[in-house]
Amino acid sequence: MADFQSELKGLSEEEVRQRVGEGKVNISSNLKTKSVKRIFYDNICTLFNAINVVLFIALLVVGSYKNMLFMGIVLANITIGIVQEIRSKISVDKLTILSEKKVSVLRNGKIIEISKEEIVLDDILVLSRGSQIPADCVVCKGECKINESLLTGESDLILKKENDELLSGSFIASGKCFAKVNKVGADCYAAKINNEAKYIKKVNSQILKSFNFIIKLCTFVIFPIGIFFFFRQFGIQGGDIQGTVVSTVAAIDGMIPKGMILLTSTVLAVSVIRMSSKKVLVQEMYSIESLARVDVLCLDKTGTLTTDKMNVTDIINFVADENEVKTALSSIVSASDEINATLYAIKDCVGETKPLNCSKFVPFSSETKWSGGTFYNGKSYVIGAAEFVFPDREKYKEVFDEIEKISQTVRILVLASSDCAISESEIPQNLTPMAIVLIKDTLRDNVNETVNYFKEQGVTLKVISGDSVKTVKNIALDTGIEGAENAVDMTTITTDDELYEAAEKYNVFGRVTPIQKKKLVIALKNHGHSVAMTGDGVNDVLALKEADCSVAMASGSDAARNVSQLVLVNNDFASMPDVVAEGRRTINNLERSSSLYMVKTIYSVILSIFFIFFHMQYPFEPIQLTLIGAFTVGIPSFVLALQPNKNIIKGNFTFNIIARALPAVVCVVTNIITAAIVCKFIALPTDEFSTICVYTTAISCMLLVIRLSLPVNALRAVMLAVCTAGIVLGSIFFGQFFSLAPLSIDGLVLLAILVAATIVIFNILFSLAQYLVKNYTIVYATYKRILVKICVSIKRLIHKIIIRGKKNDIQ
Repeated sequence: MADFQSELKGLSEEEVRQRVGEGKVNISSNLKTKSVKRIFYDNICTLFNAINVVLFIALLVVGSYKNMLFMGIVLANITIGIVQEIRSKISVDKLTILSEKKVSVLRNGKIIEISKEEIVLDDILVLSRGSQIPADCVVCKGECKINESLLTGESDLILKKENDELLSGSFIASGKCFAKVNKVGADCYAAKINNEAKYIKKVNSQILKSFNFIIKLCTFVIFPIGIFFFFRQFGIQGGDIQGTVVSTVAAIDGMIPKGMILLTSTVLAVSVIRMSSKKVLVQEMYSIESLARVDVLCLDKTGTLTTDKMNVTDIINFVADENEVKTALSSIVSASDEINATLYAIKDCVGETKPLNCSKFVPFSSETKWSGGTFYNGKSYVIGAAEFVFPDREKYKEVFDEIEKISQTVRILVLASSDCAISESEIPQNLTPMAIVLIKDTLRDNVNETVNYFKEQGVTLKVISGDSVKTVKNIALDTGIEGAENAVDMTTITTDDELYEAAEKYNVFGRVTPIQKKKLVIALKNHGHSVAMTGDGVNDVLALKEADCSVAMASGSDAARNVSQLVLVNNDFASMPDVVAEGRRTINNLERSSSLYMVKTIYSVILSIFFIFFHMQYPFEPIQLTLIGAFTVGIPSFVLALQPNKNIIKGNFTFNIIARALPAVVCVVTNIITAAIVCKFIALPTDEFSTICVYTTAISCMLLVIRLSLPVNALRAVMLAVCTAGIVLGSIFFGQFFSLAPLSIDGLVLLAILVAATIVIFNILFSLAQYLVKNYTIVYATYKRILVKICVSIKRLIHKIIIRGKKNDIQ
């Protein structure tokens, strides 16, 4: 390096300043985590929050302060979302800072260290073993072997000589060189891949889609209903603005399932904390649901299924004894200037065996597939692929016969010796077979158990790697990936149609380019799959961004971590089953608890429309809904949402929660409309009518809580007791605060009749709802068939009318 340094001077300070002024600086274009400002904006500026602020202001203006308690839920929801996202941002930014290293550059004839963002165009980089290339450059002095696996997924080392290009993001595996920067910032290869991933990724969450649908629907319904309802109630209440606003807010507030959104944020935040204890960092809360629903999991080979290590599983000797074989192997390792997993495996195998001094050594290359040297004992030792070391298969038949007997999925190398010296890069003559060395990638701990877990859960595993097809196939076979024997070489896939078919047909892919990885994920999604993707390199970024759920290893590239929704901090694929189990517990419980919130949303919409046309005061005040909500929705939903649940997620989230909510909705609406009509005939006071509505609604909702709590355990039994006691004691001791009136004999009789009918009707309807939820697929298929038949019948009818009309015109 000193000789090179005397020939090269690098840029002067003036030249550096000039390039900085021209903007030719290696400004990082890595994908960044979301800014704190953006996090606050995304959590505060939502349609949900806007609606609640309008309602809050309306109550504030008329001075109805006790009815403003619902804003506590809104503020809690905002706080949880902001805290969780900032927490994840800090964790990921720390990982990025820890992985950042200084870069050595030659300036004014001296080697100095700077950050990679201070590099300018035409800088001379000083690169040696272990250096990561920070910007695209061209070798101007020296030579090296580089590892481009983070860019291409290909693990073979590539020799780079003078005038060869080095791509940013790759690593120097061996050798030393000076390289001149020819591209900086966004023009670099790695930056271009990152830039393709710089788009806002929509979260594939049924829960989020359901919430957005409900909120949008409520928004369209709220404003017209709110306006009509306000003027209708204003007339009924004789121009009392405060009473009218309170009634209107109560009606509108009931339509918004804000408790459901708070519950979801809280439960997902709890899941995030639980996952962090298992060394899993969650950057997007709803990705917990996405991973729990996936039916295809795409895996990278290196870093996911395997570690970066290899190990020698066996050595099959020929004429040489064990000591001679170990001496030859130790000598080759000692003479080699490379750093790679194969040589480390051999080094571990030979242990403290003393190596021989080397007089001439030829390093391994992807063209020759062998390496070796001539040593001071007068012998030459060579190691490499059998077909390259022994091109004459007949002459060395015993070697190839022995290889044929090997059934393990291993990498096979042969060791040979010769009395002839190595000349240049030509393999020596008269080689004598010494041994067959069996080497294999080291599988991650518990990887087989993890693979079996996903297979048992009905998740299809697909290995997508830039490595050779043979290597990927062997690893997939070892880990038990189904269909590994039919591994496909993606260099043979030339059209998008072929890729689309291959994505569904095969499970193991080798020689995959970054663009093909992305296309495979898209193809799988187009086949109707929910797709998760794991990866650690720049070559995985596009596919990670496209997947429904993306999982990165913490040891991987900054870009891979920043675009991923989940980061495995300990780089352990075995954490995945825990993540899936946590997701299923969360989603199944949220689905069950969300039904409680949907009850109020649906009956509030129906009742608001009813009381626009029915000349009677709306029966609820916001404070009464707070009492009902606290003990029939709030407390039960949180208890049920945190219970163990490992069931496979089935059906559609929106359909399931609405189906379970409808029995209670039917009972609430029927009771209130019936009570409203009866009160017109028996002249029951308005305050008694309101009280009956509160009691019947509370009972209908409690029946739903009881059914959702089955089977009852100790915690659920306590919860049911507390909720029942809360409603009873609140009604007795705080009746005036909750605007509840004592009931007359007529009121008590009406209440008793309604309660008895509610118990019978609810249980019949809920049993029907459970059947529909369990048979969602059949129900949905039947619905589609009926809809298609109706459409076909209408089409035929229209066709007949048109034909008949034409005949009439002719006549």
